[in-house]
Amino acid sequence: MKQQIIKRPIYLDHITSILNRGMMIFLVGQRRVGKSFLLLQLKEWLESTYKESHIVYIDKEQLSTTEISSADELYTRAAEGLPAGGDNYLLVDEIQDIPQYENALRRLYAEGRCQIVATGSNADIFSSQLSTKLSGRYIELPVYSLTYTEFLEFHNLEDSDQSLMKYMTIGGLPGLRLFDIDDERQIRDYLFGVYNTIMMKDVIERNQVRNVPFMNNLARFIADNIGKIISVRNITRFLKSNIGKEAASDITTSNYLSHLSAALIINPTYRFDIHGKELFEHNYKYYFSDHGIRNLLCDFNIRGSIEKIMENIVWHHLTVQGFTVKVGELRAGEIDFVATKGSQRIYFQVTYIMRSDETAKREFGNLMEIKDNYPKYVVSMEPVVGELSDYPGINHIHLRDFLTMQF
Repeated sequence: MKQQIIKRPIYLDHITSILNRGMMIFLVGQRRVGKSFLLLQLKEWLESTYKESHIVYIDKEQLSTTEISSADELYTRAAEGLPAGGDNYLLVDEIQDIPQYENALRRLYAEGRCQIVATGSNADIFSSQLSTKLSGRYIELPVYSLTYTEFLEFHNLEDSDQSLMKYMTIGGLPGLRLFDIDDERQIRDYLFGVYNTIMMKDVIERNQVRNVPFMNNLARFIADNIGKIISVRNITRFLKSNIGKEAASDITTSNYLSHLSAALIINPTYRFDIHGKELFEHNYKYYFSDHGIRNLLCDFNIRGSIEKIMENIVWHHLTVQGFTVKVGELRAGEIDFVATKGSQRIYFQVTYIMRSDETAKREFGNLMEIKDNYPKYVVSMEPVVGELSDYPGINHIHLRDFLTMQF
């Protein structure tokens, strides 16, 4: 049965706007965030927009294309279907599974034979291979799981507190649309299958990880410490003290963190000194590409983790909109997020509820310490929102409202 393809214009419009400008395009993101369907959407768009064009579509997960196992075979398949001088498009899904694929792409690019659009699920393999052999000839577009508004559309839901809690609980992987999102067992099984696939294909096998239990416990540790500054040394010490049989060094921990980041399951977030304008390169915060996977690793302990989940969702919403998101450092405290895009800058604090005047003073007061005129927001689950007289110039908004805003 053919699945209905729901369009994601935030990505498709971006892709089509940069086609045929002499650059290869790579869609990069964690497995199962919807890259394959975006490529299919692009194929349909090309077929309807450029009716005389030639398109070669290669999906490594389909039996008909698994025989492509080298750069030469990739080039041959493309050249056979894309006549020289024609209006040609090569679309390749999960291209990193083809050894030395970059050699074929460089040859096709040099011939001017086609516009190339490909997807991949490993950041390291792209950054290392593309930067050396295709430098200056490609654009990399990150793809993420569903935003809250996309989630509502995919699951045919109205915007409500109940829908928000469902999104906060199960996350935004598009494949959940095929399951009953009220059936906890179905959701767990699907997310567990996705997590295992990522870990086996993009982490363990690709990097020949030997200490698999330590790797899985590391992922769980990161999931349970969303929003906290994490050092490699502290991770190693904690895991050794709590799981003593799994000895590991700081070097192993650092390497394994890099493997998880390269597989795009977690994302390191740098710290930024707001007063000194310096970027700290050590001891990051980490956020998950999909908070449903994060919740799976924490056994769906939503009530005890709601502020962590909120931070992950705020990070995700800003990142999808193209902001570079960092953690703000002040002399007297911390700003959860400093979001920048070009000359635009916005500050955000995230908290569940204002439990006390002390909580309000911490969240609003830290923002008051910033003396520039960029917008400042406190995002919470409080029903009462708006500007508080004690803290002029700071916008207090509900998470639901935040997730429907374009900044």
